[in-house]
Amino acid sequence: MDKDITIRLAQQPEADALLGRSPLAALVGMLLDQQVPMEWAFSGPYTIARRMEADDLDARVIAAYEPEAFAALLSEKPAVHRYPGSMAKRVQQLCAYLVEHYDGDAEGIWRDAGSGAELLGRLKDLPGFGEQKAQIFLALLGKRFGVRPKGWREAAGGYGEAGVHRSAADITGPESLAAVRAYKQEHKAAAKAAKTGPAKE
Repeated sequence: MDKDITIRLAQQPEADALLGRSPLAALVGMLLDQQVPMEWAFSGPYTIARRMEADDLDARVIAAYEPEAFAALLSEKPAVHRYPGSMAKRVQQLCAYLVEHYDGDAEGIWRDAGSGAELLGRLKDLPGFGEQKAQIFLALLGKRFGVRPKGWREAAGGYGEAGVHRSAADITGPESLAAVRAYKQEHKAAAKAAKTGPAKE
């Protein structure tokens, strides 16, 4: 991964700098990105690293951490997530998987991926990553980190398209963050309307 990448997901310099230089931090930020504002989620890896008194996240260290102690670390005020206990468990599961399958090296997931479809499959195999999360992270890798195996845009679905504001992959600053947030709200409202059906007269 290019070490000079500029990321604006956390909207705070130190947290964004960690996301830009640490593949594991970016992966953990994506894992945390549910049911909380995006900036909160992507600030999480920096908060975790700081509380562990480290400059980066280490999959082996996190996987081996005593579970209750790690949950307490994420629960300290301000909490890393709205559900710090369950997310602590998920982060440890993700790190344990990386240790088992990639020797603890998060970048190993995409370093030698031969195609977008192959990379998407690897991401979907990660604990806590469903189809949508995997596609968004694939788009994030392609658009912000320069990780572009053949067919990556197609594998990322709508999130891989250029010139859209649909996900974390499209955020380059406060304006694009606002645009993505607006898109998500519209999408949620449309889904809700479709569920309830047309209003009865």
